[in-house]
Amino acid sequence: MWDLPRYRPPFYRRTWFLSVLCFVVLVTAAAGVWLALERATWQKKAGSFDYSKLEQMESASIIYDRNGQVLGRIFIQNRDQVGADELSPWLYKAVVAAEDNRFYQHSGVDYYGIARAAVRNYQAGRTRQGASTLTQQLARNSFPVELPSEDRGYKRKLLEIFVAQEIERRFSKPKILELYLNRVFFGDGFYGAEAAARGYYAKHAKDLNLSEAATLAGLLKSPNKLSPWRNHRACIDQRNFVLGRMLELKQISKEEYDATISQDLVVKNRRSIHQDSYAMDLVAQQVIAQYGRDAAISDGYRIFTTIDGDLQRKAEKALREQLDVVERHEGFDHQTFGKYDLDFRAHQRLTGNEVEGNTLPSPAYLQGAVVVLDNATGGILTLVGGRDFGHSSFDRALSAHRPAGTAFKPLVYAAAFEKGYGPGTILQDAVIDNRQVMIGGVTGILGEWGPERVDNKYEGSISARDALVKSKNAATVRLGMMTGLDRVIPLAKLAGIDEVIRPFPATFLGSSEVTLMEMTLANTIFPNLGTRPDKTFIIQKIEDQAGNVVFQAKTKQVRVIKDTTAYEVHSCLADVLDRGTADKTFTELGLKKFPLGGKTGTAYNFTDAWFLGYSSAVTCGVWAGFDKPSPIYRGAFSNEIALPIWTEVMKSTFATYRPKEIPQPKGIIKVELCSVSGQLATDKCFETVENKDTGDKVQRRTTFFEIATEEQAPKVGCEVHNGGVNRSFVKQITGEEWPRAALAVDVSAMQAVAIKAPTVLGFDPYNSIQSVNNARAMSSLNGQTAPLNSSAIVASAPAPGSAPEQMEVRRAEAVQPMQEQTVLDTTIKPPPLPPLDF
Repeated sequence: MWDLPRYRPPFYRRTWFLSVLCFVVLVTAAAGVWLALERATWQKKAGSFDYSKLEQMESASIIYDRNGQVLGRIFIQNRDQVGADELSPWLYKAVVAAEDNRFYQHSGVDYYGIARAAVRNYQAGRTRQGASTLTQQLARNSFPVELPSEDRGYKRKLLEIFVAQEIERRFSKPKILELYLNRVFFGDGFYGAEAAARGYYAKHAKDLNLSEAATLAGLLKSPNKLSPWRNHRACIDQRNFVLGRMLELKQISKEEYDATISQDLVVKNRRSIHQDSYAMDLVAQQVIAQYGRDAAISDGYRIFTTIDGDLQRKAEKALREQLDVVERHEGFDHQTFGKYDLDFRAHQRLTGNEVEGNTLPSPAYLQGAVVVLDNATGGILTLVGGRDFGHSSFDRALSAHRPAGTAFKPLVYAAAFEKGYGPGTILQDAVIDNRQVMIGGVTGILGEWGPERVDNKYEGSISARDALVKSKNAATVRLGMMTGLDRVIPLAKLAGIDEVIRPFPATFLGSSEVTLMEMTLANTIFPNLGTRPDKTFIIQKIEDQAGNVVFQAKTKQVRVIKDTTAYEVHSCLADVLDRGTADKTFTELGLKKFPLGGKTGTAYNFTDAWFLGYSSAVTCGVWAGFDKPSPIYRGAFSNEIALPIWTEVMKSTFATYRPKEIPQPKGIIKVELCSVSGQLATDKCFETVENKDTGDKVQRRTTFFEIATEEQAPKVGCEVHNGGVNRSFVKQITGEEWPRAALAVDVSAMQAVAIKAPTVLGFDPYNSIQSVNNARAMSSLNGQTAPLNSSAIVASAPAPGSAPEQMEVRRAEAVQPMQEQTVLDTTIKPPPLPPLDF
């Protein structure tokens, strides 16, 4: 008998299937009940959000000056909110194709897209596709605190879904797309389609063509990595991918696709996204360094700076006006600001007013910089880094390293006074062999450009005070040698100069390159009676959008020199303004006679002009020169170039930062000294001179009053006029054993070389050949070679058949340049500064 086949019921009637089905139904029912219970909670939470924030896109960081006035907004131009009709139709299509092709079908969440992405990610073995809709992205961008992107937990994701659905309930699809395109980040600091269109293409978003719109849409995947300025090829590939998606979705025709994909990617030159100001640029650099570029742009910080807005504007104006005057000076033969500015503006018009600074040659006109510091804190009240930030963003106050020239001298005198010398110490202002200093060359006689006068003469015995007041180079070098580089360099470092200071005598005359900011900080030690702020800074505090203080500057004072030393140098620098190299300050330039001090500074060959000066409240530094070192013009002394700028800036400080007398510290005494010996005056300190009117012989007191400390004051009376002459002292003042000022070579052991002709090369503005004539005249008198390094005044030598008279000894022009000057590349931005701590 045949066995009949066993009856097998269909699978949906089998026990195992019914069991599974029951389980699934139960789980689904439970999940449904749970979701029904939880849905109301999540909807309520999502409904509590402030959806007006979607249209409140003003989140730039606001910069205030020290008085609470708005100075600017960081990157405010990089989010320009526009209406739906001001966005290109191509952009709408491209963004939907690239980011959310089912945008018009879903209600905020694309469940089909989630499933598709899950399958493709599973097949790829890694996450290759996301499933967030444009609405979900808008939710995250609008509520970064409530929906932080770094939170990948299911609760945040679930809340995001309900917020997206709430947005869809409140806004239409076109409005959601408009809000998205106004808010989303397109890289390189551009938030919103309008800012990106202007930044990349120099056109409005409504004028974007198909290629440009597809490029912007492609950037959304990875804005910084795909930047056309950073990765041109990758940006084109991503644009072409978007065009392919648009073709698949039938948003463009095959002809449009073919014509566009063959086009090259054309973007404009990159430009700075900072404010057009050196001060605001520094603020932006430091905020970005501390919190990151995106946060600085979008987190809405309130940044309170140390800048005085009114003083800043006046300093900028003073710099521009004075350098315009200099450019009209006879002998000025360089590019002018006006000529470069005409070319710059013409280029702007040619390129639609969107020119990048380095598309033109860097400006070669005369530049300048101004810094004003608060003496008490180190806060930067004014920062001017050049004549026009639009022409060049290179900040010469912070990053230009130039020789300070004779402006460095106060630090040399401070070191000398610390060692025990004083303002009354007698120095010799006389010819000195340049082989010991080698400023500008390796031969000849050290020049005397420091006195700021073309009619300068050597004066012989001179006090240290007068040597500083009159800016005497030879006397300063001698004092520096007496003091020692081992004291001068550490003091300069402690005063705030971070640059390398060369361990050579040329340092006494400011041959090492420094910045204006460093020199200004260093000079605060004089009004502060020996201390300085530990740093300079421009940001006082930062608040977040909620008003919480997230940064607060803290400063302290650093002791550099004794208060008595600082006061002694200050008293000399006050004399500089009264009767020294800056004596026109209170006369021609009309500055009120407040308690002030300052020092001119002219570098060798008139390449750099400085003035560093102060009141009790502020210290102001000014520099002028070229980015590529070159003489400004022959005779371009700093009292003609930089001093007028300093005067105008200081005038503007008096109302708010009124100067007070700098108090004389304890330990300062007044002594009467003999100008011949430098020792305590006696009743015999007289010299006999002839009255020019009557011809009678008269006696004149050789003494002067000076300040000193007990340690600096001489302990014995004048041994020159008092009869009992001390032989060792005579040697000192006659130069036989002048401390540390020996010749570079021993001329006594060398045969004299007859001078056949003047050795000066080029134009001789100081009539320096006269020093050679003097040496020859002396040789004819005593049969010996005249010592070019005489520590005493070169004796007057009468011409044959003439009566003795004082002869003028002047500098010899250098024969060889000592070294090549460093050329600054102003087209390259200096590296960012340390966060909030310049």
